[in-house]
Amino acid sequence: MVRYLLGVLIGIAVLVVLFGERGDLVAARHEFRHLAVGWVGAAMLAEGASLSAFGLLQHRVLSLAGGRVALPGLVALSLANEAIANTVPAGPALSCVYRYRYYRQRGAGEASAGWGIFTVLIAQAISMSLFLLLGVLLAMLTSASVRSAGIAALGFVIVVAGAAVLIRRDLVLRLVAALVRLSQRVTGRPRSAAVARLEAALARMREIPLDASSTTLIVAIAVGVWACDFLCLLCSFAAVHAAVPWDGVILVYGAAQVASALPIVPGGLGIVEGSLAVILVAYGVARAPAISAALAYRLVSFWLSVAVGWVSVGAIAAATRRKGLRDTVAARR
Repeated sequence: MVRYLLGVLIGIAVLVVLFGERGDLVAARHEFRHLAVGWVGAAMLAEGASLSAFGLLQHRVLSLAGGRVALPGLVALSLANEAIANTVPAGPALSCVYRYRYYRQRGAGEASAGWGIFTVLIAQAISMSLFLLLGVLLAMLTSASVRSAGIAALGFVIVVAGAAVLIRRDLVLRLVAALVRLSQRVTGRPRSAAVARLEAALARMREIPLDASSTTLIVAIAVGVWACDFLCLLCSFAAVHAAVPWDGVILVYGAAQVASALPIVPGGLGIVEGSLAVILVAYGVARAPAISAALAYRLVSFWLSVAVGWVSVGAIAAATRRKGLRDTVAARR
């Protein structure tokens, strides 16, 4: 909790620094008074498409594992997951637990639910690496450098390694099982019964089929998740009447997403806005439009998503209670 509060304070401090100059604040306010409402709506649609694509990604992964979870429910889960991951202490870990429980409550087995979490995380990492790789390559076309070439090579290695993990996940799962056994011997935890249960689940996960074509489809859907979110950023530029720095906007977006994943500030509050604005200025965008575009993007992709996401959390909780009551009534008959 202390680290969470410290992270919030850091994020607020970054925002204060971002608006440190009165002239920039006045200019940004001017941009927001003249927002292009149509482009704001387009940004909202793009972000909605991104969250829907994340639901589709989960649906496809669970289908491969034999799970039959309804797609509309998984889209609602995507919204709820976004809110939990971005606002709760240890949000990313808790959001994975929340998803796992949702899968299990909707009929997915232990192996299917665990495999779904694992596969979605790897697919997201691969697809973001592809985005970063594309951004670096485009930046290299305009200003080639040894540093850019090194980043591109690193991105390529990450993509290949991630794909290998998905295709040969049996090796990773065996490693996890070995680490669990080692922990049990050294610390006595988890207990023997839990170890046996976990090993059985990992063994079932290794049996779930995932060939190269399925891997390609999963990664393609994951790329679609990021692509729609990136489209939200582009619409945010248009909403504040700012020019898009086409030579570096993909790299800017990828860098901001990496910054948001750092376990320092919840949801990347302040860090994402600051990194977006600073890198955009480095690519030639004027300071006021850069700040305005960054804030417009975050208002839709973060604040609006979080607000709708918590509504979704409540709706899922209510639906779960109704399902529990129906099951209880059916059991008594």
